[in-house]
Amino acid sequence: MRLAETDARIEVADQEKTRVELLEGQLEKLHSELAQKGSDAELHDIQTGVLSDANDTISSLTVELNSIREENASLKNEIESFKTQLNDVKNNDERLVVLEKERLFLESALKDLESKLSISPEAVSELSTLKVECKYLSDKVENLQLLLDKATKQADQAVIVLQQNQDLQREVDKLEATLEEANIYKLSSDKLQKDNELMQQKIKLLENSLEKSDEDINSYVQLYQQSVNEFQDTLNILQKGSKKKTLDEPVEDMPWEFWSQLLLLIDGWALEKKISVDDAKLLREKVWKKDKSISDIYLACKGQNEDEAISSFLGLTSSATSPGLHVIHIAAEMAPVAKVGGLGDVVCGLSKALQKKGHLVEIVLPKYDCMQYDRIGDIRALDVVIESYFDGQLFKNKIWVGTVEGLPVYFIEPHHPDKFFWRGDFYGERDDFRRFSYFSRVALEFLLQAGKKPDIIHCHDWQTAFIAPLYWDVYVPKGLNSARICFTCHNFEYQGTAPASELESCGLDSHHLNRPDRMQDNSAHNRVNSVKGGVVYSNIVTTVSPTYAQEVRTAEGGKGLQSTLSTHSKKFIGVLNGIDTDIWNPATDPFLDVQYNANDLQGKSENKEALRRKLGLSSEDVKRPLVGCITRLVPQKGVHLIRHAIYLTLELGGQFVLLGSSPVPHIQREFEGIANHFKNHDHIRLILKYDESLSHTIYAASDMFIIPSIFEPCGLTQMISMRYGAVPIVRKTGGLNDSVFDIDDDTIPSQFQNGFTFLNADEKGINGALVRAINLYQNDPESWKQLVQKDMNIDFSWDSSAAQYEELYLKSVTRGRATKRA
Repeated sequence: MRLAETDARIEVADQEKTRVELLEGQLEKLHSELAQKGSDAELHDIQTGVLSDANDTISSLTVELNSIREENASLKNEIESFKTQLNDVKNNDERLVVLEKERLFLESALKDLESKLSISPEAVSELSTLKVECKYLSDKVENLQLLLDKATKQADQAVIVLQQNQDLQREVDKLEATLEEANIYKLSSDKLQKDNELMQQKIKLLENSLEKSDEDINSYVQLYQQSVNEFQDTLNILQKGSKKKTLDEPVEDMPWEFWSQLLLLIDGWALEKKISVDDAKLLREKVWKKDKSISDIYLACKGQNEDEAISSFLGLTSSATSPGLHVIHIAAEMAPVAKVGGLGDVVCGLSKALQKKGHLVEIVLPKYDCMQYDRIGDIRALDVVIESYFDGQLFKNKIWVGTVEGLPVYFIEPHHPDKFFWRGDFYGERDDFRRFSYFSRVALEFLLQAGKKPDIIHCHDWQTAFIAPLYWDVYVPKGLNSARICFTCHNFEYQGTAPASELESCGLDSHHLNRPDRMQDNSAHNRVNSVKGGVVYSNIVTTVSPTYAQEVRTAEGGKGLQSTLSTHSKKFIGVLNGIDTDIWNPATDPFLDVQYNANDLQGKSENKEALRRKLGLSSEDVKRPLVGCITRLVPQKGVHLIRHAIYLTLELGGQFVLLGSSPVPHIQREFEGIANHFKNHDHIRLILKYDESLSHTIYAASDMFIIPSIFEPCGLTQMISMRYGAVPIVRKTGGLNDSVFDIDDDTIPSQFQNGFTFLNADEKGINGALVRAINLYQNDPESWKQLVQKDMNIDFSWDSSAAQYEELYLKSVTRGRATKRA
């Protein structure tokens, strides 16, 4: 009631306040009227009076309103208190009900106890009887124990007697055996005596036969001597008759460096105008065939001056037939002298394999300042300058030659004010589009001025994809028209786009090429796309695995070029890369502490121990599995899964070694944090750089290798790891899907099962594969050993891949020649 009363008073106060506000409004109105009619003094007096009354009224109302509000708040607090007490009363009532139920339960229990107590005297009497029986049984047990002890003693004595009897029996058996042997010896002695008599008779017969055979042998020796003389005469005749033929046969015992140096010598003379282009071509063909005559002259000319040597070589110029194809690779990389990724390995490995198949293979590279010059054999500059067009003028270029892995290589050094290839890095410059379009133009200019007539010009990735449109639009009209163009894109992630106007620098017509069916980028119509130009203008287009060739035909994998690849699908194919098995060979690898092979895996264990010592990892448990990972730390490689695998391996009882760095600053910082966290850990080590020798050691030491790529055009890591006996754990994508097959996949024949795979690029996927791998390693060592040996025996060399490229080249060259004849 008091609360309702205060609420009413508050309502009245609010009405008063409203009335005061109305009065203030009227006051303002009066103020304005008086301002128009009366003087300021009168207005001030009236205003002062009214305001004074209003202020008094408002003050009194405010005081009253505040006191009412305080009373109202007090009443609300009391009501809350009453509500709390009421809840307590309700709770007490509920507790009383519960207590009443407990009381009733206890009363019933008490009655049960009283009833049981009434029958307990009978149970007590039964208990007394049981105690008597128990005592009787206890006495019987004691008597039985005494009898048992007595019987045990008797049994022990019987056992002793039995053992004595067995010893006697063994002695008897020995005596009987000795007796039998004596009887046998006696019989043998009698037989030997009879055999001796027979032997004496046979010896006499043999002596008679020997005397007779001596005469026969003498006659045979005379006949043999006559035959030898006749054979020698015949051999001399054959040697004289085949001497000329022998000179024409190929020489197979000279190393590839020998032939490459000889080829570079001839090319140098041609470029320096010391011999004609036609003579150079004929001499190249002799080198190509490994002609003995040219090798003999080359060796004989070592001490002669250059004019005498040239004269001797020109004496050999005669018609010859090429034994194979002339292939020239133009690329931005070549292992081991200029390597960033897999491109460099492919250029070197494929070229060596084609060279072994009898094809003439040459490579053209930029001359970077950051190359490994110590890996180039006999590098020298030619006394010639090649001028090439760029930005509306001619620039001079110096040509260097040398051998790399037995291959002839030409290095182009531009004399351009921007110092295109003297930046300390291979890629990553703001003007990369200009740098490599310049290189592509001068590379073709070099082929033209050197008088080369290759069958195949093979360009790689966006950096030299400019070769294809430059060849057809600029150099075929100039006379460089013998070749078919092969373009290989190793990764469609990188496409080399730029404003269309930048094509003009290297002499291409941007208006002619910036069209949807030519080089216009599919996503930005004012830009051109180098890779698209390579696809459109090449006769052969390849990528580095069959699965990746399918993936890039989709919107996700094609990165905007899927429609272009579909249009040109008839000339597009995926060829799985190989590895250079001369470099990646655990049986001969100079970087390893101990060489080993599939038949002798002890060396692998020793390399594992050596790596542990080198990195400061624990060697307490020699059977603890070691998981390796060598990669660039970029999103493509699944860095979040690599991070997860580090911690999962530790949880599963393994060790983890990572070698690699990231060009992405925040990824590099993240892994530096992980590396610092595990800096002194017994089982984890991260080396955030690239180290060639250490990479070989990690492959050899690892039991398994993890490659969780989001996409992987080919990948060489899984092939190298298997070569070194490290079982791969990979995601099913690109070349990984074409080279690693899960050991638990029943749809794959057992002879091809060689690793562990997972499909989804998430933690659940990699968990399943890594857990299965470590479980097999720990629980079935024999099966693991067989898997390792199987992996090491798989042939991942370039032979098979080179054969596919050879077939593609030959078909394209044949079609080209047929078109020219038509």
